[in-house]
Amino acid sequence: MRRCLLRMTLTGLAIAFALQTASECSAQTKKDTATETKGKKGFEVLEGRWLRPDGGYIIQIRSVDAAGKMDAGYFNPRPIKVSRAEATKESGKTKVFVELNDVGYPGSTYTLTYDAKDDVLRGIYYQAAMKQSFDVYFTRMK
Repeated sequence: MRRCLLRMTLTGLAIAFALQTASECSAQTKKDTATETKGKKGFEVLEGRWLRPDGGYIIQIRSVDAAGKMDAGYFNPRPIKVSRAEATKESGKTKVFVELNDVGYPGSTYTLTYDAKDDVLRGIYYQAAMKQSFDVYFTRMK
């Protein structure tokens, strides 16, 4: 009887320890990710693939140099020519500007602001052919 009780106690302790360790690992992973994003002082925080959920459009920011010049692509779902892409800092905010120049998109632009708290790009899409502006946002693709 005592052996059975001892085994049950040890098993319970082992399970509790495993759950505690898993919880701590999960919390540490979240903390590391948040620290990694906050630790990026320059424009590199913008690098990655960004999805506009209302239409499946994707901005891919391959790199951004210290001056803000971006190597970026735009997909709908096929590639659309990007004629200009740059990042700037204005009033402590990170801004993104992307100009498209392709069939159906001549002179269309995205003017976006990076929201570090939600890790999204929010702003305006100007559809030049229709001369209309739309509020849009992009979420980071994992």
